[in-house]
Amino acid sequence: MNRRIVTLLAALVPVVVLAVVGSVVQVPFVALGPGPTFDTLGEVDGTPVVDIEGTEVDPTTGHLNMTTVAVRDGLNVFEALGLWLSGRQGLVPRSEVYPPDRSRDEIQEENTADFQQSESTAEVAAMRYLGQPVVVEVGSVAQDGPSNGILRENDRLLTVDGVPVDTVAGVQEIVAAKGAGAAVPVTFVRDGTEQTATVVLGARPDDPGKGYLGVTPVEQADVPFTIDFNLADIGGPSAGLMFTLAVIDKLTPGELNGGAFVAGTGTITSDGTVGPIGGIQHKIVAADEAGAETFLVPARNCDEAKQGAPDGLRLVKVDTLATAVDALGAIDRGEPAPVC
Repeated sequence: MNRRIVTLLAALVPVVVLAVVGSVVQVPFVALGPGPTFDTLGEVDGTPVVDIEGTEVDPTTGHLNMTTVAVRDGLNVFEALGLWLSGRQGLVPRSEVYPPDRSRDEIQEENTADFQQSESTAEVAAMRYLGQPVVVEVGSVAQDGPSNGILRENDRLLTVDGVPVDTVAGVQEIVAAKGAGAAVPVTFVRDGTEQTATVVLGARPDDPGKGYLGVTPVEQADVPFTIDFNLADIGGPSAGLMFTLAVIDKLTPGELNGGAFVAGTGTITSDGTVGPIGGIQHKIVAADEAGAETFLVPARNCDEAKQGAPDGLRLVKVDTLATAVDALGAIDRGEPAPVC
């Protein structure tokens, strides 16, 4: 009898140890999977996701859903194994999502800043597409930079070195072409008054061969109405394309999506360039499960997007805002659109 008990205990001990280890010990991986989708033409908690006030807004139907990736952290051995076996989640080293040299708060702040920047850029990109005026303003002034005490936050830049500017890139190109010590006249509007001041450029910290103005220019739409984006607790820049399309749809006659269920992803620049994002396969699954018929894919994500894409979901290849709008129009007319 004693021998049987000893044998039984000897067999149970590894099982108990495995159970304890599997349920307590965390693995150095996070799980990535399909996250929630949000209709940029719809509402969240009774508030429009894209809210435009001060001008007439065209009625919309259908969907223009932005997509997200869900991240699960703090997984034990059993949880990680179960998620991996499910086929809906992928495991990646935790350091790829949460670099060890940065805190969770720092990463969250960066993701939030990226999301807010995507909102601002979406507004500017939409206004440029619609032919509305866009201006360049001083977003901030470096305390130890050459413009400190000369330019101020919110100054509207008109010309730099005599050249009219309406893009951030334009300002940067003019200044970079000048060397440190160059005296550059800057014309700007402050409190409704046009002024001109001369800034003696410094040397750019990361490239001393180029001039340095010491301000962070930002592009702003110069329109008599407001655009607000009302999504909280979302991070990263990948909503830019879908936000931009929603603004355009609300400010133009007809429906970009033809009243259908369109989803997508992609970063956007102020000139309408669509950039690649991460987690494309998870976003495609999320869109398909939400009921999307068409998914807008950044051109550089196409190869990855095609791997295991759900049957029946049209993957439309886009590299600019204009190609995205044109593709949706073609689909609505029953014409071919560029696909991955």
